[in-house]
Amino acid sequence: MRYQLELFFTALGFFTRLPVPAWVPWSTERLNQAARYFPLVGWVVGLIGAGSYLIFTLALPPALAVATGAFHEDGWADTCDGLGGGWEKAQVLTIMKDSRIGSYGTVGMVLMLLAKAAALFELGAHGLSGVAAAMLVAHPLSRLCATSLIHRLPYVREDESAKSKPLARRMNGAELLIAAGFGLLPLILLGPLEALCAVAAVTLVTVWAARMFVRRLGGYTGDLLGATQQVTELACYLGILSAWNFI
Repeated sequence: MRYQLELFFTALGFFTRLPVPAWVPWSTERLNQAARYFPLVGWVVGLIGAGSYLIFTLALPPALAVATGAFHEDGWADTCDGLGGGWEKAQVLTIMKDSRIGSYGTVGMVLMLLAKAAALFELGAHGLSGVAAAMLVAHPLSRLCATSLIHRLPYVREDESAKSKPLARRMNGAELLIAAGFGLLPLILLGPLEALCAVAAVTLVTVWAARMFVRRLGGYTGDLLGATQQVTELACYLGILSAWNFI
């Protein structure tokens, strides 16, 4: 049990900016196995996001009560720069490795943040509890989508210094089942139609993203995992909103 807790804290420390206990050991092998808890990390991020939103709305208009740690947003920006500015695989990977942000990344970041803010604002029109539930569902579910790429696709960076290199080993069925449990369980917070539309939306986006990643690069990188989390989080919000149009 302690080992599993250590794996969770390893995932929390790697996939967020949150501090973890000093007694948690670090190794690339532990990080590789910790991917199963990527969706569980979404529970923590979702709780922080939902709690912050509810607190901020006490003093701020709902449209301004949105905060982010910009961890996976960085992967989204790098992906926009790489896929937007590069043609060949080597060129795309080089651009994505660059710590500087380019025009595609800037535009992509702005549009993503605006889209998520607009979606959350629309969700808030149906009550603050709707926003909180959407966040608590979207963060674990979107991280499950990113985790599924680790299971299904090969890792394409060959340089050993890559931050996500320890995630290169494909997850086995048991690890994916654990991740799926944590990613799908929060759907009980939604109504049946909302849950169905959310799952359908993130599934379509994940399949589309995976096909594009394979076609352009032959697999995934850490930045592409972050980008997948971002677009599927937005897709989840839009799926919930689309369900309300049928009610």
